[in-house]
Amino acid sequence: MKINVEIDCTPEEARRAMGLPDFTAVHDRYSEKLIEAMDKGISPEMVESMMRSWAPMGEAGMNFWRQMFDMSGKRD
Repeated sequence: MKINVEIDCTPEEARRAMGLPDFTAVHDRYSEKLIEAMDKGISPEMVESMMRSWAPMGEAGMNFWRQMFDMSGKRD
């Protein structure tokens, strides 16, 4: 037996239905800070530092993503 359920809702409605926290204020504040940094001039080192803090598993996660991007450009 196969049952398909289709739910038509906005991302906000889905988040509330699943009981996930609302990070809108955090996201807005983070976006403001990022725009400020870009307006002041952001260096490649700053971007790498941000990516390291976001990457799961720290350096190992960064190496994984670096390899993924390196491989994406190499098509035979």
